[in-house]
Amino acid sequence: MSNRCATRAEGKFMAMLTGLTFGGTTWTPKFVEEIDQEKCIGCGRCFKICGHNVLVLKAMNEEGEFVEDEDDDEIEKKVMTIAHQENCIGCEACARICSKNCYTHSALNN
Repeated sequence: MSNRCATRAEGKFMAMLTGLTFGGTTWTPKFVEEIDQEKCIGCGRCFKICGHNVLVLKAMNEEGEFVEDEDDDEIEKKVMTIAHQENCIGCEACARICSKNCYTHSALNN
């Protein structure tokens, strides 16, 4: 994806990362920004669909704090977290497979 288009926003020019589909249609990738951990049920479907090592499932206690020892009795639930945001390619597969609409994505603006 080497195409960049310039847009004018608030008196400034901003570059936006774009690419082309196999059919030649312009496509703007949207990269993962946030996962709503209140909505996440920890099903792992997004983890399975992402082939770029972006996500990791983490255990949480009742206070909403992450628990490192997964054998700990304090675990309330597991939720998906963004471990390596820099690996995201912007395909939004995680959001499409998420039944709870936990994901927020945005285009890369420079």
